[in-house]
Amino acid sequence: MPEHYRIVGASHGEPLPEGRVGVRVRIPLSGCPSRRWSHDLKARLTNELVGHPAVGHLHLDNIVQADHIVLDGVEDREAPLLSGALQRAIEATNAACDVETISSANVSQPEADATARKLVNE
Repeated sequence: MPEHYRIVGASHGEPLPEGRVGVRVRIPLSGCPSRRWSHDLKARLTNELVGHPAVGHLHLDNIVQADHIVLDGVEDREAPLLSGALQRAIEATNAACDVETISSANVSQPEADATARKLVNE
C-alpha cells in the first residue's frame, strides 16, 4: 500500500545532555510511517547530505519515531541546509513509496498472525 507523509506543524527543539553538540529537533508528520518508509527516508536524507561538512554531529539513527522525524545533533548553522535536504528527502520517499511494489511475502497475513498468537497463547 502506498505511503505518503508530510510535515504538519512547527518543529520543536530540545537541548541535549552536556557534552553533546547541537540540539534534538522533533518535526511532526501527518501519520506514523512504516519501517520501510522510515528506512527509505533515512537513506535519502543521508544522500542529500553527503559532502556537506556542516552536518558532522547529526545523528540519523531512529530518524522516525511514531509520528515525528527526530534529528539529534542539529547545529544552528546547519538548519537552513537541513531544511531543504529534509523536504527533498520526504518528497522523494513519498514518490518512491507511491510507485514501488511491496515484495511478495513468504507467508500470508493469516499465517503470520497464527504464528504470532502461538507465542503468547501457548
